[in-house]
Amino acid sequence: MIRVLTPDPTAIDEAVALLRAGELVAFPTETVYGLGGRALDPAALARIFAAKGRPATHPLIAHVQGADDARPLAATWDARAEALAQRFWPGPLTLIVPRAASVPAALSGGKPTVAVRAPAHPIAQALIAALGEPIAAPSANRYQAVSPTTAAHVVRSLGDAVALVLDGGPCAAGLESTVVDLTVTPPLVLRPGALSMALLRAALPDVRLATGVIDDESQRHSPGQDATHYAPRAPLSLMVRDAAIEAARTHPHAVGLIVRGALPSLLPANVVVHVLPDEAEGFGRALYACLHDLDDAGVDFIVVELPPDDEAWLAVGDRLRRAATK
Repeated sequence: MIRVLTPDPTAIDEAVALLRAGELVAFPTETVYGLGGRALDPAALARIFAAKGRPATHPLIAHVQGADDARPLAATWDARAEALAQRFWPGPLTLIVPRAASVPAALSGGKPTVAVRAPAHPIAQALIAALGEPIAAPSANRYQAVSPTTAAHVVRSLGDAVALVLDGGPCAAGLESTVVDLTVTPPLVLRPGALSMALLRAALPDVRLATGVIDDESQRHSPGQDATHYAPRAPLSLMVRDAAIEAARTHPHAVGLIVRGALPSLLPANVVVHVLPDEAEGFGRALYACLHDLDDAGVDFIVVELPPDDEAWLAVGDRLRRAATK
């Protein structure tokens, strides 16, 4: 593993050589760490699916430098896509557009669409620029497990399945990108994420939020649409604050407790407690690292204070509900 908090030319060159040789390289983005392989190389795509243990029907996201690199991946690139890319890229927004015939179907899990985004992290940008082509990069962890927000999380989850991990420190956002499907009218948010609905709606007033779980694999055009996803090893339950604290206090074995804002009192020694910020952005930034810590602590059960039911907490609530479905 190479530690490179800023783009180091030697480390980037090594990563590019490995990618061109068909290997996988993990790298930081502003959202989570990605498991990268060449997006237009079917063999590299197959290696990504195998390393994660991920079904080949699940789409991957192609990471590009910007709109100029995204347009050739799309069969059509309309004014909405251009406007959103110009406003929010580089940043935590993924666009679903019709897939160009030259793009391997495996990148999109066999779907006629393709997911593209331009990450903001300087290491990700430097890597894509040096490679000179798109990088497919789902989160760098085993399928359905907690996403990695540090290089150490990647190493513990994937081990030797990844040839190199570029370490850019903790991810700034800590939650995955917001995914918008532009192949339908009105456009749909398939996965809420680090770009808020308020900011997105200001640029795309008719955008709507997709609801429910899509059971039909052929209709899943975005990653992160499984009923169970982002899940720690221990079972996880969501409860209102008082019930969560009482459930942790009375649990007979090692238990993890995640609450907001203030530390509960009089907790027994078997409770591993994490107090996260009482605002959505800070909570989201810390959530995955907290779940990794509880996995490392070997707790038997995790109870999380239910997040507020408002739009600012949409992405956090989505991740916790999927993590709690087992």
